[in-house]
Amino acid sequence: MRITYQYRLRLTQKQIDTFEHWLELCRRQYNYRLAERFNWWEQNRCDVNRCSIVCCSIAPLKDQPNRWSQQKDLANTKALFPEYKELPLHTLQNVIARVDKTYTRWLKGDKNGKKSGRPRFKGKGRYRSLTFPDPIKPEHIQGKFIQLPKIGKVKAILHRPILDDFKIKTATVTRKADGWYIGLSLEDMTVPSLKTDAIPTPDNTVGIDMGLKFFLVTSDGEEVAIPQYYRKSQKRLKRLQRQLSRKQKGSKRRALAVKRVAKLHQKVANQRRDFHYKTALWLLSKGYKFIAYEHLNIIGLARSRRSRLAKSILDAGWGQFLAIASLKAANAGGAGLPQNSHKSTIECSDCGQDVPKTLADRWHNCQCGASYDRDHNAARNIKHRAVGHRVL
Repeated sequence: MRITYQYRLRLTQKQIDTFEHWLELCRRQYNYRLAERFNWWEQNRCDVNRCSIVCCSIAPLKDQPNRWSQQKDLANTKALFPEYKELPLHTLQNVIARVDKTYTRWLKGDKNGKKSGRPRFKGKGRYRSLTFPDPIKPEHIQGKFIQLPKIGKVKAILHRPILDDFKIKTATVTRKADGWYIGLSLEDMTVPSLKTDAIPTPDNTVGIDMGLKFFLVTSDGEEVAIPQYYRKSQKRLKRLQRQLSRKQKGSKRRALAVKRVAKLHQKVANQRRDFHYKTALWLLSKGYKFIAYEHLNIIGLARSRRSRLAKSILDAGWGQFLAIASLKAANAGGAGLPQNSHKSTIECSDCGQDVPKTLADRWHNCQCGASYDRDHNAARNIKHRAVGHRVL
């Protein structure tokens, strides 16, 4: 099992300058290698897949750049630009691995066949992380200091101890709005897999219905209020952005204003993530191993022209919460169970009959005598579908 622990760094000014210089070098290398692939693509692609050898003179195709050829070319880069010798070799190789990943997902898609958009070049300040793929040994962590290649010891706030069973695979130094952080990717050798042989039952499964009136309603009728962190910060954010718009581009005061806006956005994101983790752990603390939820097209809902709730949907962060809840359930020996959302609201959770409702109807009343809140009824239906039968 792989998990990541993130710690805040307390760097000296010399270390900050070194990391800033390395990030700039990696940004240039990223853009150069991406441009190499774009140039090959533009020069060698053709809609015609055959032509006459007699009439046409076919120029030999150039070798297509790939991850291994570009990594091999790093020796020429260091010969032409000696400043790249300051960087660890594996960190430079990781830059090319990122280029290969984003370029491949654009053309071929990921393992599920889903393609990403055309990769973009990184502007100044847009490359924010350095990865050290070399495993960090236990002797490289001494007290509050972590030994990194070619930089030496960096001071970190180790608020969470690293257990002896964990093996540190990689380290990633990231620049954020409020400072520098290091993420240690850990592998727990005692946990071979997150798969489980447990079967969803009415006792170990909970159904949840995501919404905007409440963040979620469980199949037991419990409600979790929606915090709306972004909306609560809008007034201050509006004032900071207005101050930013008045600053001259390229000035130091504009850079400080940009940093203030970025810090507020980061605070909102941290508050939302913390709320998601606490809510997921709260569900599992009740003894549930399986969390059943509606399989919704969240991005489609937010981008719909008819939707006036896009800001509220994105502020709630349903997708992030469901990913966290599924991971925590897997760690507890269960899983997250996405279910079809068709008729989950209008179908009676007791008898299965359809009870048509408008969006304004917030209560479910059925001829069989069932009377539930609209979201409570939907959560019960989601649980029944995950378990496989209706509990009467």
